[in-house]
Amino acid sequence: MIDFSIDKEVLKKAVERAKENNIIIPTFEQMRDPTLIPDKIKQKLKNIGLWDVNSYNLFRITWKNEPIAKGGLYGNVNYFELPSELTGVKARIVALVGKWFPTGSHKVGSTFGCLVPRLVTGQFDPTTQKAVWPSTGNYCRGGAYDAQLLGCESIAILPEGMSRERFEWLSKVAGEVIGTPGSESNVKEIFDKCNELKSTHNNVVIFNQFDEMGNRLWHYVVTGPAMEEVLQKIMGEKDRLAGTVLTSGSSGTLGSGEYLKSIYPNSKLAVSEALQCPTLLYNGFGAHRIEGIGDKHVPWIHNVKNTDMVMAIDDNDAMNLIRLFNEPEGKEYLRKQGVPSSVVDNLSLLGISSIANVLSAIKFAKYYELTDKDVVMTVFTDSMELYRSRLKELQEQKGRYSEQQAAIDFNRHLMGVKTDFIQELSYYDKKRIHNLKYYTWIEQQGKELDELNEQWYNDEEYWGNAFEIADKIDQLIIEFNKKTGLLD
Repeated sequence: MIDFSIDKEVLKKAVERAKENNIIIPTFEQMRDPTLIPDKIKQKLKNIGLWDVNSYNLFRITWKNEPIAKGGLYGNVNYFELPSELTGVKARIVALVGKWFPTGSHKVGSTFGCLVPRLVTGQFDPTTQKAVWPSTGNYCRGGAYDAQLLGCESIAILPEGMSRERFEWLSKVAGEVIGTPGSESNVKEIFDKCNELKSTHNNVVIFNQFDEMGNRLWHYVVTGPAMEEVLQKIMGEKDRLAGTVLTSGSSGTLGSGEYLKSIYPNSKLAVSEALQCPTLLYNGFGAHRIEGIGDKHVPWIHNVKNTDMVMAIDDNDAMNLIRLFNEPEGKEYLRKQGVPSSVVDNLSLLGISSIANVLSAIKFAKYYELTDKDVVMTVFTDSMELYRSRLKELQEQKGRYSEQQAAIDFNRHLMGVKTDFIQELSYYDKKRIHNLKYYTWIEQQGKELDELNEQWYNDEEYWGNAFEIADKIDQLIIEFNKKTGLLD
C-alpha cells in the first residue's frame, strides 16, 4: 500500500527544488473541486496552453477543465452521451472525456497519484533520482509530463510498436525514451527492462502503473466522484446505474467503478480486454491492436473480488470503427442513419481504447437487456489526436473509404455487436483470475505471497479507506506547499 514514512533530508531537497522551479502542488480535493484552487493560480492559467510544459498545469489534472486548447479554467465534468442511433441499444451510454487533460489523456492523473506521495514524503529525490515510467503508452506520457512539471528527470519505457505520435511527443518531454520489443501485449518485456535498469543504476525509481496503488487511488477519489456528479445531473428518479464498463489496462481506472459500486450498490463492474489476448476470460495470450490496454497478466492493483463480469472485444471491431467515426464518408453515412451531427462532429473524442470501451458498454447493455431507464458509465481514455498515424496506415493498406464500406462497418462492427465472449463471475471465477497474479507478481516480480492472500481474504481492509489515504496525502501536500512559501 502507500508508504507514509518521511525522509526529512530528502524532503528538504524536494522543497528546495520546488522553490527553484516555482512548483505548487494541487491536492486531490482540488482535483475533485477546482473551485478550491487559489485565484492566483487561475490567473496564471489564463495565459497557458492545455498541453504546455508549465508547472501551473498541475492544476489542470481534473475532469473539469474548460474544453479549449489554451487559457481555459473550469466548469462541469466533461462527459459525452452516445445516442441509441449510434449504439443500437436503449440504455444510455455515458463516458467521461479524457481529451481535455494535459497530454490529452487521464493517465496524467494516474501518474500524479503515484509520484506525488513519494515526493512530499521525501521518498523520491528529484535532485538525484530518475522516475521510470513503464507503460504501453499514455501512462509513460503522463509520467514524463508530471515529472517535468515537478522538476524531476524521467525515463519512459513503452513497446516499440506503439503509435508514432507517442514517441514523437515523448522525445520532447522525457529525459530518455526506451522502446522494448513487441507492441500492446508485450508487458513482460517492459517489466524486464525495469529490472535491468534497477540492477544497473542506483538512481532510478520505478513507478509501475500495474502495481502502484496511487494509480487506483487517484481514480477512486477523483474519477469516481466525477462520474457520480454526471449521474446526479442526468438521471431521473426512475433511472438507475446499471454498471461501469471499462477495459483493463493497468486496472487503475477500475477504481472509479469500485467507487460507484459503493454509492450504487446494485450496479455492476464489468472489465473487458481484447479477444486476441483474452487473459481474464480464458487465461489466454496473443497480440492485439487496441492501444491503451496491456495484457498477458492480471495487474496487481486489480481488485478482482469486486469485479462482476469479464468480456472480450474483437480488435477488428475497434479498428474498423476508427475509420467509420473519422473518415468524411463514414461521418456522412452516420448522419444518414439519424445520428445527430452534434455527435458525429465529436466522435474524434474517442481514441482506439475509448471505442473498445463503447463496444464493451454495448455488449453489457445487450447482455442484460437494459432499457432506456438504465445508464452505463465508461471513459474515453484519450482521443484520435493520438492515433492519426494509425488512420493513415489503414488508408494506405485498404485504400479510399467509401459509403459502402461505411455501411458494412456500421452494421457489422457496431450494430452487429453480440453477447458472445462474456462471463458473469462467480466467487470461484473471480478467485481463478485473482490467482493468475501469482505467476507474474510472486514468481517473476518478487512480491510476497502473504500480500496476495491479503488482497483476497482481507479485501475490505486491504482495498478500503481510499479517501482517508487521499486526505492524508493532501495534508502532506499542503505542508509541502507551505514550506516552499510560493502560495504566500
